[in-house]
Amino acid sequence: MNLKTSLAACALAACATCSAGVKIGTVDMMLLVRNHSSYETNKEMLSGMEKDLRARMDSLKEQLEELQEEGRKLADELKNPMLAASAKEESGKKIAGVQRKFIQLQRKAAEEAEEGRRKLAETEAMLLKSQAGDLKKRIAEYGDKNGFDLIVDSAAAIYSSSGMDVTDAVLKAMGVDPKAARAKENNEGK
Repeated sequence: MNLKTSLAACALAACATCSAGVKIGTVDMMLLVRNHSSYETNKEMLSGMEKDLRARMDSLKEQLEELQEEGRKLADELKNPMLAASAKEESGKKIAGVQRKFIQLQRKAAEEAEEGRRKLAETEAMLLKSQAGDLKKRIAEYGDKNGFDLIVDSAAAIYSSSGMDVTDAVLKAMGVDPKAARAKENNEGK
């Protein structure tokens, strides 16, 4: 056992000894998040952004397919043995132009896809941060009002007794019926 591990073990033992009067609670953060007043609005906004991105990508894909088809037709024309040399040269130039447009459009599609995914991720992170901040504030208010020293996410605890769970009380403080929230959660899980 190294020095750091020994010190950490001693600190934990000391905390356990002096924590007899500490009031600790747990909450189901995912349940609180899914029942936050902004959850559905945020979900719809992100879904709309994703739908718009998908529509833009589908449009670009369609344009790429049209350019590919145009290139195929020009290549078929070029194979015609009856085509004059000047017409073959002109078709070759057209094919080269179509290839340049195709490459440019591919690049544009890749850039727009990356930019769209980045904006979507940034927006999702911003909305989640705002929501988490509000939940943290509400949990802190509940904890202060009810004399808690510590409230942690139940998912972070290896074990906690069910008597420590204050999720329903926090839901009530948020104006949400805990029974309805849990019923909704159970129905969505099926």
